[in-house]
Amino acid sequence: MTLQELEQLENELQFDQFTNEDALQLGLLLIDYAKKNGKSIAIHIERNRVPLFTYLMEGTSEENVYWFGRKKRVVDHYNHSSLYIGKRFEAGGLTHDQNSLLPPSEYQAVGGSFPIRVRNAGVLGSVTVAGLTAQLDHDYAVAGVRSFLKK
Repeated sequence: MTLQELEQLENELQFDQFTNEDALQLGLLLIDYAKKNGKSIAIHIERNRVPLFTYLMEGTSEENVYWFGRKKRVVDHYNHSSLYIGKRFEAGGLTHDQNSLLPPSEYQAVGGSFPIRVRNAGVLGSVTVAGLTAQLDHDYAVAGVRSFLKK
């Protein structure tokens, strides 16, 4: 996907509100989606940097928990998906790790964390998927949000 397509996706997939119950339902939806596709993923959902849902399916590990943090911090910092930020740096011939001035041990601009953007409020949180490839992690997070919003 291009930067423009990724930005359009973020603008399209906005919530009217995002409650604790919404986080639970989104998380459960992602679990079901992964099971139907025979995948094992780890899921983390936050609002205002407060964890509301975390689940690690069989086959995932503590390493995925570290990836949650690295990816979601990118969303927290830039208010865009972790994949978008990685591609934005690449478009300029740069890498996030070397050119962002943020420590790579804490920030990874690779696919998997998608902003929870609420209309007229902005980015209030993130949904993060880990355990697959960076692109698939992104795709799963987007598919979950899209399905939740019924778009």
